[in-house]
Amino acid sequence: MKFAWKKMLSLSLAAAMSLSLAACGQGSAQDDSQPAAQSQTGTESTASSAPDNGQETGAGNVLVAYYSATGNTESVANYIAEAIGGDLFAITPAEPYTSDDLDWTDENSRVSREHADESLRDVELTATDVENWDSYDTVFIGYPIWWGIAAWPVDTFVENNDFTGKTVIPFCTSSSSDIGQSGELLADMAGTGEWQEGQRFRSGASQEDVTEWVDSLGLSA
Repeated sequence: MKFAWKKMLSLSLAAAMSLSLAACGQGSAQDDSQPAAQSQTGTESTASSAPDNGQETGAGNVLVAYYSATGNTESVANYIAEAIGGDLFAITPAEPYTSDDLDWTDENSRVSREHADESLRDVELTATDVENWDSYDTVFIGYPIWWGIAAWPVDTFVENNDFTGKTVIPFCTSSSSDIGQSGELLADMAGTGEWQEGQRFRSGASQEDVTEWVDSLGLSA
C-alpha cells in the first residue's frame, strides 16, 4: 500500500509539471497580428530597403511591382513573389521620400503639399521600363494607401506601361483604411489590361495571410 501510494503521488507530480510547461510554451508565442501605428496617409512604419536597381530577377511569367514607403508593402510583395514564383520590380522615386516628407501632420511636408496640389503628384521614378515586360501574363501592383487612394508614385509606373493582354491584380497595405477604389482608379489611368479586384493587407501582415490569399487566386507561375 505504501509503495502504491508513492507511485500515485509521483505520477500526479509528473502530470502537473507537464501541464505547467505546456502553458508556458503557449504564453511565449509571439503575436504578429498587431498592426503598425496608424497614419492618415496609410504609410507603413516598418523600415526596409528596396533593391538599388529597382529590379530583382526570378522565374516565371508573374511580375510583382510595388512601391513601398517604409517597408510593409515590400514585405507583402516579397511574400507574393515567393508564393507564386514571380519576379520583383521596386517602383522607386528618383527623389526618395524621407521621414519628414511622409509626415502627414505637417501641412508643409512633401506628401501634404502633393495631396493638396495634384499637379505635384507626377513623381519621377528611377525606372519605369521592366526588362522582358512582354513576357509577363500577370502583374501584381502594390502600394500603401495615402488619403484613401494608391500612393501616387505608382501612378507614374502605371501610366508609362502598356498592360494589354495582362491580368493585373492590385494589393495595398494600410493600418485601417480599405483598398477602396484605388485599384479602379489605377485601371482607369492604365486604360489597358484585365484588372482584378484587389486585396488590402494590414501593416505588418504575416506571410501566412499573404500566401493564403495568393493560393486562393488559383494562379500558377
